[in-house]
Formats: sequence, structure tokens, C-alpha cells
Amino acid sequence: MTSKYPEAFIEQALVKAYSRGHRSIKSVAEDLKVNHHTLKYWMKNKVVTDKDAPAAREKRPQDWTAAEQFAALRATSGLSDEALQAWCRGHGIFPHHLTSWETAFCAEVKEPATGVREMRTLKDKVAKLEREIVRKNGALAEAAALLILQKKFRALWEDEE
Repeated sequence: MTSKYPEAFIEQALVKAYSRGHRSIKSVAEDLKVNHHTLKYWMKNKVVTDKDAPAAREKRPQDWTAAEQFAALRATSGLSDEALQAWCRGHGIFPHHLTSWETAFCAEVKEPATGVREMRTLKDKVAKLEREIVRKNGALAEAAALLILQKKFRALWEDEE
């Protein structure tokens, strides 16, 4: 099965797609008069060979894993502003990404404190329910014992008559 697009066109389309900035893939595909699913397929399976274009798609800040974000925060923790800017340029992110990651990590650290409160509330609720079950089981056992005694008493009086 042959492609209806020449390889040169596909490579140029990929260069345009990778350097699209804030535009969506759909809008780039509309400019090229190509189905956006086709363009996504090319981006997934083709390698750009143009010398001016990046060989591989650069990693976006959203694509960083939590471990990579944490490593970046550790690496940049003691840097001056100039060194921080240089480190960010070298890794393709902005300093505000580091700030937002740090805020997210600090928020995650605070969340377990509320989780501890919720856990304590749930434990108290479970203990209360268990006490109620024990009380109700005792009442049920007492009622069953009274019924059995009542039956035995009736059976005893019926035998005497």
C-alpha cells in the first residue's frame, strides 16, 4: 500500500507540526489540508530527517514524570537565578514550571494530614458501629434465651395438666 503523500511532504509536515507552538495538531493539519489523524500517525511513526528540525520531539513539561520533576527540583534547589535560567534552557522548561511542581509536591505533602483526620474519624465510626453490633448481639441472645425458657415453661406446665 503506497502513501498518497510524498516523503518530502510528510517530513515538512512533521517539521511544521513539531514547531507549531501553542497551535493544535488539528489546526496544523487543516493548514496542510491533511486529516489530523493522519498527521498524528505520522508523528507517532515517522522520524524527522531534516537537519534544521529536531531529530526527536522535545519533552514537554507536562510529560515529565513525578520522579523526573523531583529530580529537577533537587538539582535546581541551590542555584542562583542565572544558573537556574541556564539549567532550564538546557532542559527545555521554564522556571515557573519548577515553581508549579514545587507547589504541587508541597500540596501533596499536606494532603495526608487531612487523610489522617479522615482516617481517625472513620476509625471512631467503625468502633462505634462495632460497639452497637456487640450490644445488639447481646440483646438478640437475651431475647432468644427468654423465648427458649418461655417454651420450656409452657411445655412443663402442659405436662402437669
